[in-house]
Amino acid sequence: MKKHLFALVAAIATLVSCSNEKAGMEAIHVEGNKFVNESGETVVFKGLCLADPVKIIGDGQWSDRLFAEAEEWGSNMVRFAVHPANINAMGWDETFDAIDKGIEMARQHGQYVILDWHSIGSLCEEKYQSPMYDTTIEETFRFWKAAAERYGDEPVVAIFELFNEPTFTVEKAGMRPVEWAEWKTLMESLIDAIREIAPEKICLVAGFNWAYDLTPVASAPIERSNVAYAAHPYPMKRPAPWPEKWEADFGFVADSYPVICTEIGYCLENEKGAANLQLLFVFLSEGR
Repeated sequence: MKKHLFALVAAIATLVSCSNEKAGMEAIHVEGNKFVNESGETVVFKGLCLADPVKIIGDGQWSDRLFAEAEEWGSNMVRFAVHPANINAMGWDETFDAIDKGIEMARQHGQYVILDWHSIGSLCEEKYQSPMYDTTIEETFRFWKAAAERYGDEPVVAIFELFNEPTFTVEKAGMRPVEWAEWKTLMESLIDAIREIAPEKICLVAGFNWAYDLTPVASAPIERSNVAYAAHPYPMKRPAPWPEKWEADFGFVADSYPVICTEIGYCLENEKGAANLQLLFVFLSEGR
């Protein structure tokens, strides 16, 4: 297997420390299949997917201790998963204020931030897996325009993850199949709206099947610059042998574009799925 850049944000993993200095963190952009900083250095993101800031605040854990622990694990990136239901329950101003605080704590620990609009379902139809993910196209554009206004020039917020997990097969929600062309058009429109405010921000586009399947990118990639792709290769997605299927389903995209696994799940050493995750780490760090 060829060696390519393949960035990783793992839910739980043992990670290497980053080379960026905590002070004066540089803006990141896409060059080919790499993330590159202002000094022209390739950056590989390795980090942690955190819970929704609103939930963490409710648990009394939205504090420097959380980010310090992530730094101890070697994280150079954290993901803020913003659920539509939670931002509406807490209030938009209050949620963005909390995100601001999180960004400053991340900065102090040398961590970049992925801001994630954490919905699951069909944004095209506005039908979702459960009520906590309910949103609309209008609200999604509103969120990203607000984020672009607030963080467009903030280098710590390196990436906007536009929609967590597109899926169109939840029967109870009455979803219809959606073609990649329709999803691609919607994502390009959203990127255009963001770029009117924040022209340099990296936008992360997820694949189908709960963000696992990026096969349509082979023939119809997102036609915008500074774009990367997200994959969520949970253990149950494919039976063994896994590496060949990962390569076919999403890994090949890293030949041409940066790819980040923003979720992979987690388990203990002897639990179901552990062998899968161990192979995945090898696939991402050595094969990719």
